[in-house]
Amino acid sequence: MCFLENMKGLSARPHIDLENYGRLFMHKGSLLSGDITPGYSTLSDEIIERVVDYFRNLKVIFLARDPVERAWSQLSRRVCLGRINRFDVTDIDEVIRNLRSPDVSSRSYPSKIAARWRRYVHPDLFHLYFFDDLERSPTELRRSILHFLGADPNKPSGRLSADHNNSAGKEKLQLTDKVRSHVAQFFKDELRACAKELGGPAREWPARYGFSLLWFFIGLADDIDLLVWCDWLV
Repeated sequence: MCFLENMKGLSARPHIDLENYGRLFMHKGSLLSGDITPGYSTLSDEIIERVVDYFRNLKVIFLARDPVERAWSQLSRRVCLGRINRFDVTDIDEVIRNLRSPDVSSRSYPSKIAARWRRYVHPDLFHLYFFDDLERSPTELRRSILHFLGADPNKPSGRLSADHNNSAGKEKLQLTDKVRSHVAQFFKDELRACAKELGGPAREWPARYGFSLLWFFIGLADDIDLLVWCDWLV
C-alpha cells in the first residue's frame, strides 16, 4: 500500500522526481527490484539521458516484437479496455488511421526505441530480447533475463509458470490476410530496419509478409553503395 500511495503522489507531480522515484524501491532492501511498462519505450532522448545519468547502475531490458503483431495486439487491447471505439477491422483506411495514432505509433518501432536507449545505456547494462523467444522457449528466456540481472535462475519465482499468458483466452480483433498484408506494407521500412539493426529473430520478420531476403539485401547494398560513394567523395 505504501508503494502505491507513493506512486500516486509522484504521478500527480508536474515534474519528474527521480530521487523520490528511486525511493519507491527502498522497501525491497537488498533484494533486486525494478519497474516494467511499455510506456518506457516512448521516453524521449532527454528523459532517457536524465534517467541513465541518475541511476548509473541501471540495467535495461528491451523485449522487441514484430511491429505488425505488436501494433495489432495493442489495438486489440485498447478496444478491449474501451480506450478506443470498436472499428471495422476490414476497412483498411480505418485500420491505418488507428495505426497512426500517437499511442500506437510511439510503441511500434522497435529499431528506433532500441537505438534511443542504446545511445545512453552502457552496452553491458542493456540487453535486447525478443518476443519470439518468449513464445518459443519462455523458460530459457526467463533464465537468461535473471542471469543478466544478477539473480539466481534456479530460484522459483512464485506460482506462475514461465509460459503463463495472462491474455490467453481474451477476445482479440480478427486480422484477415488482406488487412495483415496492408499492415505489413505500413511497417515495411521498419521490418527492414529491425532485420538489419536488431538481428536475431528479427531477420525472420520480413519473410513472414512476403518480403524476400533479396529485398533485404538490395536495401543493404544500397546502404553500402552510399558509404562507398561518400568515401570516394572524401
